[in-house]
Amino acid sequence: MDRICRLRVFAAALLCSLPLAVSAAAPTACAHLSALVDAAPAGPVFLASYPTAEPGPLQSTAFLYDNSLAILALVGCGERDRAERIGRALLAAQENDRFWKDGRLRNAYAAGAAAQPVKLPGWWDATQNRWLEDRYQVGSDVGNQAWAMLALLALDKPGPATPFRTGAVKIAGWIAQWQDKRGTGGFTGGVIGHEPSPEPRRWKSTEHNTDLSAAFALLAERTGEAKWRDFSTQATRFVETMWDSQRNCFAAGTGDDGVTLNPTLSLDAQVWPLTALPGAAQRFGAVLGTIDTRLAAAGGYAYGETRDGMWTEGTAQAALLEKKLGNWDKSRALIAAIESQRSPDGGYFATSTQSVATGYGQESDPSKPRLYFRLPHLGAAAWAALAENGFDPFSQTTLR
Repeated sequence: MDRICRLRVFAAALLCSLPLAVSAAAPTACAHLSALVDAAPAGPVFLASYPTAEPGPLQSTAFLYDNSLAILALVGCGERDRAERIGRALLAAQENDRFWKDGRLRNAYAAGAAAQPVKLPGWWDATQNRWLEDRYQVGSDVGNQAWAMLALLALDKPGPATPFRTGAVKIAGWIAQWQDKRGTGGFTGGVIGHEPSPEPRRWKSTEHNTDLSAAFALLAERTGEAKWRDFSTQATRFVETMWDSQRNCFAAGTGDDGVTLNPTLSLDAQVWPLTALPGAAQRFGAVLGTIDTRLAAAGGYAYGETRDGMWTEGTAQAALLEKKLGNWDKSRALIAAIESQRSPDGGYFATSTQSVATGYGQESDPSKPRLYFRLPHLGAAAWAALAENGFDPFSQTTLR
């Protein structure tokens, strides 16, 4: 839930161009990501999530999730040196936060060079005549932390601890406090808001716990520490108990009470467990029929049941899963749909229509809907590269 556009987006952001014909010479997703890194300032760098966004909350904002995905995709592309530049920015942000010294990362940073102290995103509001920061962006969701762990571990090497592994361990230590005893356990959502007293998020997310299951399992392998395996098991159990055998889908998680199920049908909460959790594709494979029936849109998949357009990132997630399951024809068809969403800069639009609803309210203002907009999106490009190369970001193996 946390990697969607939760922010106010100015009306100009909705005036993006309609689908364009893709040139036969369009660069691969890997080439596009490499070019983004090469065009950035030298040294550790954060990439803008929405490089064409109008002035406001999205302009020059580098979401942690998107940049973690870019690292994983670049590693899958064989571009480790470029991936390390973003990885070093994550480490710089962890060590040089303007307030926190406890291992956490923020949900977003200012795009560009990771100077010290690492800058947070914000924008000038002419109406209020002051600089603003979004309370979601300065907070820390555990799902985003898990993706940062996966990214750093992708840059780690077996043997003695590297700075990347050390950074992942620090993040894991911060996440540990969000273990939850209510209901079927798992981990709550982290925090939202500014220092020194951000607001804890009491709900639990299927998507977040899937991320944590994979990240903790990989950390346990790298460190040999059993506690991380135990945390992985806790997160896995929570995800498994979110399965609704009557609806053949996973609940999105729980409400703030940690028990009441959130019945919202979200694409990533259906696809990721089958991709990440060992044996899940065999146990919960009926969900594939559910997403075909209830989420199909424009040759791919929508985020939710409004089916108001294809969600490029989520369609790439599904394409990778189909490839993992050996359904090569289905994967190729989904990748073709993804390629129809190329942007003029060689990247990928987040959506096939001007906006795609998620079924959720914005974290920063729940009265407003969370939407994805038809803007070139780093996360969509990264997932396109992962699907293109068959690189599983959870196990960090290439599918054969």
